[in-house]
Amino acid sequence: MGEDVRLRAVVTLAQGMAAARSPRDSWRAAALGACRALSGSFAALSMWERERGRLRVLVNVGELAEGEEEFPDGEGYPVHQFPEITEFLHERWAKGGEPDAWVETAEGPVARAGYCHQRVAALRRRGRGCCVVAPIVLHGRAWGELYVARPTGAEVFDRFDADFATVLAAVVAAGIAQTERLEEARRLAFTDALTGLANRRAVDIRLDEAVERHRADGSVVSLVVCDLNGLKRVNDTYGHAAGDRLLERFGSVLSLCGAMLPGALAARLGGDEFSLVAVGPSADEVVRVGDEICFRAAELDHGDGVACGVASTGDPIGEVHNARRLFRLADAAQYKAKALRAAKPVVAGRDGGLDDPVVRLADSPPPAAGEGERRRIRGLEPGTDRRHPN
Repeated sequence: MGEDVRLRAVVTLAQGMAAARSPRDSWRAAALGACRALSGSFAALSMWERERGRLRVLVNVGELAEGEEEFPDGEGYPVHQFPEITEFLHERWAKGGEPDAWVETAEGPVARAGYCHQRVAALRRRGRGCCVVAPIVLHGRAWGELYVARPTGAEVFDRFDADFATVLAAVVAAGIAQTERLEEARRLAFTDALTGLANRRAVDIRLDEAVERHRADGSVVSLVVCDLNGLKRVNDTYGHAAGDRLLERFGSVLSLCGAMLPGALAARLGGDEFSLVAVGPSADEVVRVGDEICFRAAELDHGDGVACGVASTGDPIGEVHNARRLFRLADAAQYKAKALRAAKPVVAGRDGGLDDPVVRLADSPPPAAGEGERRRIRGLEPGTDRRHPN
């Protein structure tokens, strides 16, 4: 393969990873780009999970053998079966530089005698004649490896191929680093920094998507909105650090309870307000989880429980054409729960369907100028102050 061809292959690999929209897309682009660049028939990208002591296969591409999947859920190998990756970290490149790739054949190791009997056995078992393995180094540490194979009977990789694989691994490492930075930026954009839950932006997006799905196929969409009682008192009495701890603890309660609803999104909307978005579970299931949230919140130190409102398309609340209406219903139910100091969730539509005071309140006209929307939703007249204090 000429230098110009290999240069184009490097550029193509880098462009493919740069265009990826998710880590999976990035892994696949890396493996496919390396496979094509090295004229392989199969390629895999694996990550070293130090805490579990194994190499976990992230993606397989090309001609897959029996039992191989493109994105395997549980394909991994104890790292002691492949000691080169740890030895590289501690010995081979402790003095600087990048670890070199090496070649294995089904007949036995070519360049690294005494290693990789597991790789040799795997080549034979899967009908492959040779492979080249390139360690991937990220932030100065062994991250994983790039593996490219050719079928039995094909030309065996040589030293020049191994050197090229080392270059490709460096390009892949740069692409992975970029993907990780983008994922971190996305995570920060949709995550509440204090609790680690999703934030309001993430809720808005999920709820819009959920309502669209409901309109398309009738899936039940439910929204739980919670207002943590007593936060201002805790801040004033014990300090804001204690208030933050209360928010964090309630965030953990919400996450734990939300896990009872498959696929539910637990979020902090801001301040002392939290929510759960669930798609699929019945309204009754969501209400039961709301009960559990209220029960656990009442046991938190320094707190004063939680006001919880639920709105679900599985209840008689009328048509839900947009996320805003569902949010107003859950919000109105939560404010009623706070006004009543309710120990359990208030559920929109369960006290008369469309005649339910919560539903009528949520669907009432927008507030007049100078009258806050939340004051209207609580059913309070301007100038009154009957709200239960935080």
